[in-house]
Amino acid sequence: MLKRRHLFPSIAAAALLLAVTTGGALSGGLGGAAVASTYGTLAATAGCGKAPTLTSGTRTIQSSGQSRTYNLRIPDGYDRNRPYRLIFGFHWLNGSANNVTSAGYYGLQPLSNNSAIFVAPQGLNAGWANTNGRDLTLFDDISRQVENDLCVDTTQRFALGWSYGGAMSYAVACARPTVIRAVTVISGANLSGCNGGTQPVAYFGIHGTFDSVLNISQGRQLRDTFVRNNGCTAQSPREPSRGSLSHITTAYSGCRAGYPVQWAAFDGDHTPSPVDGSGSPNDSRTWTSGEIWRFFSQFASTTPPTTTPPTDPPPTTPPPTGEPGTCTATYRTLNTWPGGFQAEVTVANNSTAALNGWTVGLTLAGGQAISSLWSGVNTGTSGSVTVRNAPYNGAVGPNASTTFGFTATGNGATAPSNVTCASS
Repeated sequence: MLKRRHLFPSIAAAALLLAVTTGGALSGGLGGAAVASTYGTLAATAGCGKAPTLTSGTRTIQSSGQSRTYNLRIPDGYDRNRPYRLIFGFHWLNGSANNVTSAGYYGLQPLSNNSAIFVAPQGLNAGWANTNGRDLTLFDDISRQVENDLCVDTTQRFALGWSYGGAMSYAVACARPTVIRAVTVISGANLSGCNGGTQPVAYFGIHGTFDSVLNISQGRQLRDTFVRNNGCTAQSPREPSRGSLSHITTAYSGCRAGYPVQWAAFDGDHTPSPVDGSGSPNDSRTWTSGEIWRFFSQFASTTPPTTTPPTDPPPTTPPPTGEPGTCTATYRTLNTWPGGFQAEVTVANNSTAALNGWTVGLTLAGGQAISSLWSGVNTGTSGSVTVRNAPYNGAVGPNASTTFGFTATGNGATAPSNVTCASS
């Protein structure tokens, strides 16, 4: 997304302006309780079973007395009897709904395998000032219009955005905690307000360590709101050093069941598409889309838990002991799209001894290259590749298994060869 670099000065100016004015911006708008009574108690929406009248493309809607627009993307082969995820992608300052759509809704649409309905609203003045809660009302009105016409799983609503779009996603998490299941905020700050902000929402924050527009400290503040709300154990996650051209993703411990908090810091500036090993952002090679999709897709299609947060962190289970076990690795392709694919490898311990570490080897076909990988540490991105366990999934008990996944460029029709697994 290199074309967005020219927006940085205007984003910085807006950040300074909005940081001063946000405090009084949210006196109006719908409250979370009103929205919960409309959406939060249903498993599927009124649009389920109906022949849809909405179609993919730009839609117009009246909201807060104004004519507003949004882009809608309905899955191929839409089934009116199947409840789908609903994902909102908010654009950046001076960006547009069309920009979000053309970028595949931050890269999630090609990964979704037609399991989600996507919405990209258009902000007034190409931003999300959310004056008197008008943009939250737009979120409510679009949700209502879409859900009255299409089949949506009300426990599977998500939002994400970069910069000003991240700020708006944070505002949705604060104000609509009974509506939204999880959000991802990329390089965001408190620019669109936080009306409420006391209830748990699953939260994933991503930020560059030397962001010159919205300092990483602002992203940490947003994250820490939901570290507290979700009952997670407070910590200072490790972040990459300057010049490492890498990222570090941390999953917080002790969080309330069903309400994880995840934080990814990357060695880079203000961009939604950092690339490990490179100082040049790139939509098709960034690791962010794969990690965001994994974060969103982990949630089962059920009503979020209502148990009270634990008062103490849960006890940790020590890794199994004993002689190293033996392992096998099984590869499968999860999803393909023009120019790329998503895959998963299952590492299984079929022995009676514990496995205390593993290394998988595989040879990618010609033209294939890993763009992002999670739940493991890879050496190499094309040709012969090795993947070692992450710190948290190296211990595999007898007759148990774990997985790692990745997205890659190239044709996914050809599976890797020479797939091996060795214990360590």
